[in-house]
Amino acid sequence: MSSRVFITAGASGVGRAMAEAFDAAGAQVWVADVDADALADCPKHWKQSQLDVSDEAAVAAAFTDLETEWGGLDVLCANAGIAGPTAAIENVSLTDWRSCLSINLEGAFLCSKYAAPLMKRQRSGAILITSSTAGQYGYPNRAPYAAAKWGMVGLGKTLAMELGPHGVRCNVICPGSVEGPRMEGVLQREAAAKGMTRDQVYLGYASGTSMGRFVEAQDIANMAVFLASDAARLVSGQVIAVDGHTVNPDPKL
Repeated sequence: MSSRVFITAGASGVGRAMAEAFDAAGAQVWVADVDADALADCPKHWKQSQLDVSDEAAVAAAFTDLETEWGGLDVLCANAGIAGPTAAIENVSLTDWRSCLSINLEGAFLCSKYAAPLMKRQRSGAILITSSTAGQYGYPNRAPYAAAKWGMVGLGKTLAMELGPHGVRCNVICPGSVEGPRMEGVLQREAAAKGMTRDQVYLGYASGTSMGRFVEAQDIANMAVFLASDAARLVSGQVIAVDGHTVNPDPKL
């Protein structure tokens, strides 16, 4: 794969797995992340930017640097996001609501906004937006996160329509529960909110899938590499869950 790939939140978690997978496939990789320490731990041959995706001036500057260095962009992985609060709607502050939507939804919007002209100019490219199965179902006690992730699905489908005539594809990946620190935090907070143990909450999420398990970051990365490849050249406007097949998004134990 001879591609230039820009990945937000690319220094850890799902983004890091994407970067490693694209690197292994022969792509040039540029990772952007708000965490300077995580960036410092990345392979030195990856290009890097410390970036807050909710800051439009910073996003614009990052894409200016990218255009200067690479001259164009083949793949955008709009992957940055936060879990947001776990609370009943009446206990969600407007500040927490706005922060969750700003980083998840507005971050994907801003990166797409600055990637689109580069891809339209070369009449090729692929935008991959990391949403969530929370963008396909309602999730009690996760209103800001679910709202942001539903919005990302709408953004992705609209971009596919808008950019398709210019040779640019857009797809949305919806991970289920992914093993790792972010989901661990969700489990702990939900356990506290529901008066349950962490393991009970974990089992509830896992049993809500037909395959009875969480997914791993590598599963999401594999889908991203496929969707960015020529093998998926006519796949656009799709919302693809990588979740072990969610059958009950809010299982009751």
